[in-house]
Amino acid sequence: MAVAKTAAKKAGSAFMKPMTISDDLAVVVGKGPMARSEVVKALWAYIKKHDLQDPKAKRNIVADAPLKKVFGGKAVVDMFEMTKLVSKHLS
Repeated sequence: MAVAKTAAKKAGSAFMKPMTISDDLAVVVGKGPMARSEVVKALWAYIKKHDLQDPKAKRNIVADAPLKKVFGGKAVVDMFEMTKLVSKHLS
């Protein structure tokens, strides 16, 4: 069991590691560095504040101008694809 706890701790610490945020993403979530979990939380706060979820398909995010830059120019992305696209803006 000690091995499982160590592996979980390492995976969790990578998720909590402060990341550098691209300029395009910083417009949406604020300046970094911040942990990936904080970025996701801030991103969802932005989406809800600006009412960017598709009312008929809640999984889809309808991008405004700042989010289009983060999403590689896509107007609509699935919430699972969003995570992949945001990862490109973290280092």
